[in-house]
Amino acid sequence: MACNSKEMDVSLICFFWFVIFIVDHGLCVSDCNTSTCGSYGPAVRFPFRIKGRQPLHCGYPQSEFHLSCSEKNDTVLELTTSWKLFIQKIDYKSQVIYANDPEGCLPRRLLNINVSVSPFFLKGDFAYENTLFNCSSKEGYRPIPCLSSSQYQVYAVDSDSTIDYHWLSCTKIHDISPVPYHSLYSEETILGLSWYNPKCKHCEVKGNYCRLKSNDTRSETQCYGMLKPHKGATTKFIETGVSLGSILLVVAAILLYGRCRFNKMERQYQSKIEKFLDDYKSFKPTRYSYDDIKRMTNQFKDELGQGAYGTVFRGKLSDEILVAVKVLNSSKGNGEEFINEVGTIGKIHHVNVVRLIGFCADGFRRALVYEYLPNDSLQKFISSADTKNRFLGWKRLEDIALCIAKGIEYLHQGCDQRILHFDIKPHNILLDHDFNPKISDFGLAKFCAKDQSAVSMTTARGTIGYIAPEVFSRNFGNVSYKSDVYSFGMLVLEMVGGRKIVDVAEENDQQIYFPEWIYNLLEEGEDLRFEIEEEGDTKIAKKLATVGLWCIQWNPADRPSMKVAVHMLEGEGENIPIPPNPFSSSVPTKTKKRTPGKRLLQELEVISEAE
Repeated sequence: MACNSKEMDVSLICFFWFVIFIVDHGLCVSDCNTSTCGSYGPAVRFPFRIKGRQPLHCGYPQSEFHLSCSEKNDTVLELTTSWKLFIQKIDYKSQVIYANDPEGCLPRRLLNINVSVSPFFLKGDFAYENTLFNCSSKEGYRPIPCLSSSQYQVYAVDSDSTIDYHWLSCTKIHDISPVPYHSLYSEETILGLSWYNPKCKHCEVKGNYCRLKSNDTRSETQCYGMLKPHKGATTKFIETGVSLGSILLVVAAILLYGRCRFNKMERQYQSKIEKFLDDYKSFKPTRYSYDDIKRMTNQFKDELGQGAYGTVFRGKLSDEILVAVKVLNSSKGNGEEFINEVGTIGKIHHVNVVRLIGFCADGFRRALVYEYLPNDSLQKFISSADTKNRFLGWKRLEDIALCIAKGIEYLHQGCDQRILHFDIKPHNILLDHDFNPKISDFGLAKFCAKDQSAVSMTTARGTIGYIAPEVFSRNFGNVSYKSDVYSFGMLVLEMVGGRKIVDVAEENDQQIYFPEWIYNLLEEGEDLRFEIEEEGDTKIAKKLATVGLWCIQWNPADRPSMKVAVHMLEGEGENIPIPPNPFSSSVPTKTKKRTPGKRLLQELEVISEAE
């Protein structure tokens, strides 16, 4: 796992000079490196900065020096008059911006420009204050082309000159600030804007860079970068280096070893992912670049949520098509989660499985692009029994449970290989605009043959509360597709349990496992006391509870397949027998048939792993 000696030597030299820079300059400016909006955009550095890409301290404090990037990667300068210009070039030595007016009529824009409130002034000689007149044709005078039309002509007259009687028939339009003569009459759309402050010419001419002095409230600038260190700075470094040398060498060795190890592992993971993507070229999802992902999400502006492996943002493929973009954390996992998602969802086409539109594997940066589902996850609608405006109704809950069951059945039987999800839970069930459920998040999924009765696993995977007992310990049976059936059963019981309305205030010292309470009522033939709104709701609630209890049997062999679960949910529910008691193998819990309380995770005996 060690780096070769050449790589170590180069890294050590780089680190050494980095320490010199820190000591000599007192701060790190690596986050203020030159940036661009696109491949061919002008280089942006102090006194300018690109909003969203460079920190505030990288630019001059005045707002006009804070540039932005358009959707087409144009570099945009917005003046205080809300005049947006597309920058073509920035001449830092002359302190001039060359910008393009997208509307193509500079005189119209110059009507509203106020030089006194802008840090920029128009580049050019012979700048005069002018008055604009609307007249019929005036012989001997040149009209302003883009302000004139076939019905009238617009002329500019020096405000200091005497207006004779020939102008009495004209209508005065506007007094404008001093602007260069050619700016009014030229049909060119390129405008030159100069700035006085901050003064950086002396730095740029010498081949150095410019920045604000640290801790200077007067916004004064200083040069850095290419200047040779003066004698005092060198002496200061030597004195500091003698006292810190031994510490720095130890730190350098630790950092270099860690970095070397990390880089090698990252290269291995990246090679693994690239090999997978080469084999994946025939599949449907589109491969996007990281720039595409940033443009799609408007620079990651609208965050939808965060998970263990990454952050999800709202994005747009076009004005009509919304997407959800999951940007994976580079510090989490080793690429398995990414490969699982793309390799699994990319092969699936089912109405109840979320659609993968595309992915990004740009270096070490990875992202997944899904269809956007506006109603969030099922968890949002079953997490609180008291939020009545979020209750979907028993008929819709029944439809959702049935569609989820069909989706899982497709994963188990509808593909060339059986796909085991291993993380079925409400958070991973997303709802579209019509509340149709779609299974998502295949980061823990595994493939196996349809005739394979057991799946080998080195560690448990899933979410506590939904993980089948055999995933924890093989003493409960082999891990198989029946493990997904257990998770589905817990999900259905949670859907049912979210609507319990029995007042437990007087029995709040009793902690009852809710599924066991349900089983006791069913076994005694009593009605389930849930929030009932329409005729038939009682039958639906009882059917969902019965199916859920069948699915969470401790012995995997006693659980139905998802195909059987679908048949039970499609039926009336009256002929479904009461399942065996799924809690007989557990440590006894406090039980009271008529009063459900808080769900209590059952305690299991510590059982050694048996492979």
